[in-house]
Amino acid sequence: MRRTLLPVTFVLLAWAFWASPHLSDVAAGVALFLFGMIALETGFKTFTGGTLESALRHSTDRLWKSIGFGIVTTTVMQSSTLVSLVTISFVSAEMISLAAGIGVIMGANLGTTTGAWLIAGFGLRVDIAAYAAPMLVFGVILLLNRDRILKGIGYLFLGVGFLFLGIHFMKEGFEAFQEGFDLAAYAVPGLAGVLLFTAIGMLMTVVMQSSHATLLVTIAALAAGQVTYDNALALAIGANLGSAITTAAGGMAANLGGRRLAVAHVLFNVLTAAIAILLIEQMAWAVERIAGMVGIAKDDYLLKLALFHTLFNLLGVAILAPFVRMLERELIRRVRFAPRPAEQPRYLYEDALKTPATAVTAVRREVGHLLDNAHGLIAHGLSLRRAVIDSERSLTEAVRNTRRIMPLDVDDAYEQKIKSLHSAIVAFIADVQQRRELSEHWVRRLYALQQASRDIVEAVKAMKHLHKNLARYGTAFDPMVRRHYDALRLQLARLLREIGQLRNQEPGAVTSLSLDSLKLSLETSHRSLMEKINQAIRDHHLSAHIATSLMNDEAYAYTIAENLIDAAHALLLSDEPADHLADERLALDRQEIERMASGAAERPHPGEHADEDPKAS
Repeated sequence: MRRTLLPVTFVLLAWAFWASPHLSDVAAGVALFLFGMIALETGFKTFTGGTLESALRHSTDRLWKSIGFGIVTTTVMQSSTLVSLVTISFVSAEMISLAAGIGVIMGANLGTTTGAWLIAGFGLRVDIAAYAAPMLVFGVILLLNRDRILKGIGYLFLGVGFLFLGIHFMKEGFEAFQEGFDLAAYAVPGLAGVLLFTAIGMLMTVVMQSSHATLLVTIAALAAGQVTYDNALALAIGANLGSAITTAAGGMAANLGGRRLAVAHVLFNVLTAAIAILLIEQMAWAVERIAGMVGIAKDDYLLKLALFHTLFNLLGVAILAPFVRMLERELIRRVRFAPRPAEQPRYLYEDALKTPATAVTAVRREVGHLLDNAHGLIAHGLSLRRAVIDSERSLTEAVRNTRRIMPLDVDDAYEQKIKSLHSAIVAFIADVQQRRELSEHWVRRLYALQQASRDIVEAVKAMKHLHKNLARYGTAFDPMVRRHYDALRLQLARLLREIGQLRNQEPGAVTSLSLDSLKLSLETSHRSLMEKINQAIRDHHLSAHIATSLMNDEAYAYTIAENLIDAAHALLLSDEPADHLADERLALDRQEIERMASGAAERPHPGEHADEDPKAS
């Protein structure tokens, strides 16, 4: 369906442009407005690497604060989508409660109404295109700078400029429309009209992915007389419903907490829309009374539409706010993941039990399968794409450019991807030992592989604890805190890449020395990072609270790395007894590694610098 939708859309638009040249002005206006929204969102994302997240974390301990935060941020950014996605990620990471997230979503809905006020009160009454050109010029000049902040400001200027141009083109297009074609003649009165235009408004918002764009089209069409006032009210209701659908689509990709918040958003908007439809006559009367009280002219339908949009959203907040805690409890109780089928073993089959060699080979491959799953899960927990880690791209840049810690339900991933395979491996090994008499060599190999499976499990469990604090501090506004967490993420990302490169080598090419070099690098990095944390405490650059979290998280990172190296050791070394004996003789013991790391810590080494990735061993 997706393959046919795009060409069908292009064909329909081409026919519409041919049938009515004025429609191209309206469509161009919508396109420019949407591009402006994208540029604004890109610009504001520049400033979400700590500022927005920190404000969100400290502004949601009371419901009224959550609602106020949603109103203010959406008013400033004119993007409820950005605010909603950040909120979903925080609820997913359990950094704010579901109730607080619901409050922010309600506030964001109210914040979107400010866009209607700005467009109705200013956008269509002034030659707004005159302001667009300077904005675009300033924006392009700022984009030519290398500084990230200046580029972000440049995107904001471009966004505002394209928004202004979009409003201008739509205004001109609808005014030209009126000369030859009057859409208002097709207005549908009564409840049927309300339902029809609510559906149209919802569809427009889903297609354009922006309730602001739908409101702009509605206001421009109303100003040109292309829709009636009553139908415009219904379009505004539909825009609210459509925004819930677009946010829900993003929320469904999150974990359980994010899905619950997405459901809450849909429930809130559906309830608000239902109330507005049922009481539309009473609300229209209320709009008339309030408009008279605040000095809005009787024939100023644009400002009345903005007032209606605010009024029904405010009514929805007033009705739902007392029941937020109850809604939170019901969502936690009723919205759950449907149990997904657990990951199935790929190599543990009956025929592999025939000989010790085939059994050990099957177990080793299955432990490799388990390590693959853990690799992806840990990469996700570090907010890095697995494709980036497996490529030749700079990990330093990837870590530095992280703007948001990816939400991850480690418990769910552990149950589905890790625990099920580990259980199957343990059961298969027990079956091998029960069915066959094994020599000491094969018993030791099976034990080593079982321990490797256990090491992988322990690494994932440590990732669960690390990810919680990464979500809290990983994109912190404080550069010192951010730098230390970036160092942790970079250390683990490099290790994942190096283990992956070792696994891609020819069988038998990996020796104990290759893995000992990883252990030495880990021990050296661990000592260096701990010294830097202690020095930051002595210099009063880190609070004791943050430093304690950092030390705990460094311990989790060390546990992850140590367990992954131990698992790789069991997986990559040869099964041949002679090779195994030679590797044991060459391997360094822990005391030797600690002594070498202690000596390396006293002089500079490449691992201390985050400017470029080290060469893989």
